[in-house]
Amino acid sequence: MQTEKLYERDSELRTFEAEVLSCRPQGTHYAVVLDRTAFFPEGGGQPADQGELGGARVLDVHVAGGEILHYTDRALAVGERVRGEVDDARRREMTQQHSGEHIFSGLTHRLFGYDNVGFHIGRDAVTMDFNGSMTREDALKIERLANEVIWKNVPIEAFVPTPEELTHLEYRSKKEIDGDVRIVRIEGADCCACCGTHFARTGSIGQIKVTGIQNYKGGVRISILCGVRALAYEDAALETLREAAGLLNGKQEETAERVARLLSERDSLRHGREALALQLFELQAAKEEGPVRLVCAAAPLAQPGKAAAKLAGEDGTGLALIPQEDGGWRFALCSPVKDVRPATRVLIARFGGKGGGPADLTQGVLSGGTEWEIRAALKEAMA
Repeated sequence: MQTEKLYERDSELRTFEAEVLSCRPQGTHYAVVLDRTAFFPEGGGQPADQGELGGARVLDVHVAGGEILHYTDRALAVGERVRGEVDDARRREMTQQHSGEHIFSGLTHRLFGYDNVGFHIGRDAVTMDFNGSMTREDALKIERLANEVIWKNVPIEAFVPTPEELTHLEYRSKKEIDGDVRIVRIEGADCCACCGTHFARTGSIGQIKVTGIQNYKGGVRISILCGVRALAYEDAALETLREAAGLLNGKQEETAERVARLLSERDSLRHGREALALQLFELQAAKEEGPVRLVCAAAPLAQPGKAAAKLAGEDGTGLALIPQEDGGWRFALCSPVKDVRPATRVLIARFGGKGGGPADLTQGVLSGGTEWEIRAALKEAMA
């Protein structure tokens, strides 16, 4: 006996009664089959409903072998008449995401001709993969149009047309469907084959917010949030902005400008610090004599390779050592006349660390060793 799908007939239905047709152990849970159900099983990118069934907790719902399996935390008696209650908050949240995706995907198809080739309602975002390129401006244009459809509160129809009616319908579908085709139609936005849950009108979706756009597999992946999820996202973003404005002692609308000014000041200080570090390095380098020269930098150097090259000159070997906060050294070893890779391997073997590079310049880190121990090891390795 096939389970009657109450969720397809009435997506607002949350409580119902049904007969337990079968109940079998499934790992630590039980797989329950009913004669009728309002629990939506995972499918089409939409997660399953959860809730209660005859006092048992419904943890998940799937279709397997033609059966709708309700995974519960305890067994139910076969033949028993039980009361089911769908978690309203979860169903409403999932329906908002799914209905919002339909509007966004339908408008994308109408405006650009792109197909939605991948759809998933995740914990953090609803992702849609389209087989064509799109800019952020394009995505925001669709966001605005999609929200206008929501604000107009237009009807959302779910119906199964006859085979003849279906031949005259233009609708989106990711795959060929055998048998009856359930169509979801949203006035002015979409017409699509779909097995998911939807509201009677678009106003219940609340809003749609684009949260991300990235190139993906030759097309584009758009991330959105709808309804209660969009509101939570916006609340969190505004709270972050409020905290940032407070730290900067400014107004929220001035935050970007103040951050840009701080970054400019930071970059200026970095350039000044690097120039000073190089001056100190060159003063130390002037004291070095012989073919193998080593300088332990008195201040952090952003480009140790350039410092080592200056130290090496035209015919020597230069090793620049930069102390690390957590111990050890960053290093750059350079020579225009000798292969420094063997000496690099000697230093790493003796003091630990890692590094590499071409014959004339190697860079990496040494885990230990004092300046004088490293100097002695380098002279020995380069002899």
